[in-house]
Amino acid sequence: MRLPSRLLCLRPLLQAPPLPSHLYCVAALQTGGRAPTTSHPALRPLAGQTTVEVLGHSYQRDDFTNVTPKILAKVGRNLHNQSHHPLWLIKERIKSHFYSVYTCRGNPVFSVHDNLSPVVTVEQNFDSLLIPPDHPSRKQGDNYYLNRKTMLRAHTSAHQRELVRCGLDAFLVAGDVYRRDEIDASHYPVFHQMEGVRLFSNHQLFQKVENSQDLSLFEAGGQRTPHKQESHSLEAVKLLEFDLKRTLTHLVTHLFGADVEVRWVDCHFPFTHPSFEMEVRFQGDWMEVLGCGVMEQELLNSAGAGRQVGWAFGLGLERLAMVLYSIPDIRLFWSQDQRFLQQFQVQDIQQPVRFQQPLSKYPPLHNDISFWLPGDSFIENDFYELVRSIGGDLVEKVSLVDKFKHPKTGRWSHCYRISYRHMERTLSQQEARLVHRQIEDAAEAQLGVQGRY
Repeated sequence: MRLPSRLLCLRPLLQAPPLPSHLYCVAALQTGGRAPTTSHPALRPLAGQTTVEVLGHSYQRDDFTNVTPKILAKVGRNLHNQSHHPLWLIKERIKSHFYSVYTCRGNPVFSVHDNLSPVVTVEQNFDSLLIPPDHPSRKQGDNYYLNRKTMLRAHTSAHQRELVRCGLDAFLVAGDVYRRDEIDASHYPVFHQMEGVRLFSNHQLFQKVENSQDLSLFEAGGQRTPHKQESHSLEAVKLLEFDLKRTLTHLVTHLFGADVEVRWVDCHFPFTHPSFEMEVRFQGDWMEVLGCGVMEQELLNSAGAGRQVGWAFGLGLERLAMVLYSIPDIRLFWSQDQRFLQQFQVQDIQQPVRFQQPLSKYPPLHNDISFWLPGDSFIENDFYELVRSIGGDLVEKVSLVDKFKHPKTGRWSHCYRISYRHMERTLSQQEARLVHRQIEDAAEAQLGVQGRY
């Protein structure tokens, strides 16, 4: 890496220990700017229901309310805090790593927050992270809203600003997050994230740099480039990026082993710049495991930490656990079958675990559903949510297998294949058909489609 002359003072820190040269790969990922769309009215609350009850609190329903009873039943389960659950296990391994590696005078540098309420304001979930009003991530079809002002958090980053405001400068946050999404073995409307934030003062960032008195976190009149924000000095950003990548490389080496291959992909997030995704090579394929970057200074300014700079990262606990423990289906995390849970009853959290009960023991059943769409009002996530609300965890996967446009009327028809599989026993076709008929009836009644079955 050839440094500009103004950065030569950073060479000792940026090169010891160096990151392997094979870790770098660049691919720009941009997010579109579509305006938010509205969920189908039929998936809103029934007439006469005026409030949503969550964790002992009542929230007034309105035209944005789209959370369902099946989702509300998951709130408060806190799988990441259930002793010897696989999500607890991976969380504890990450926590233990940060506790042991990052200390100051014998005390952990990072505090851990894993019991924050998943009910947040829309302002916390989006505005505090500089996510613009027209950003597609705000769509009603992608989130679970209690009302226009309150929602189930879509990411643990919703707590960043409030924790920084409390004066914390190094912390980890773990918790359940909620997103309306497709249905398959790796997607579930509730999953768990863990993220980290670390802030630095001028002294903390440059204390090991020679002639550090001449260096500053900020520069006046700077310009935003692909490599830095307007207010940041290039020296500060290079050290932040190095510290961030070194921290995360140490983490995945701890989790996956010393021989793991890592590469970095440049990407875009509204709340960090520059931003990166980390990929690891696992069983011959590159797998994205986390997103990270230098925190937007505007976010820190609004949280009262304008004299500091920082980095942040976020990772999915299910994705890591599925890979590390060979868990084939994300629904298994919600199983209460002791044959599943007992496999994670280990005395040492660092002990290797490999899930031993193959999913193929219980065969899947496939049923197709075809219907004419009602027009532009059809939102695919509404159909997935309807299937979830009726079939629950009996539904393993929903796939769009055919699309057809009528040559005369111009109407579109979709055909979906719904795969049913019980996680703990063999499912009969009679049971599956009973659920499937309910989905057919509900699709016509609630989504306005016209069945072709």
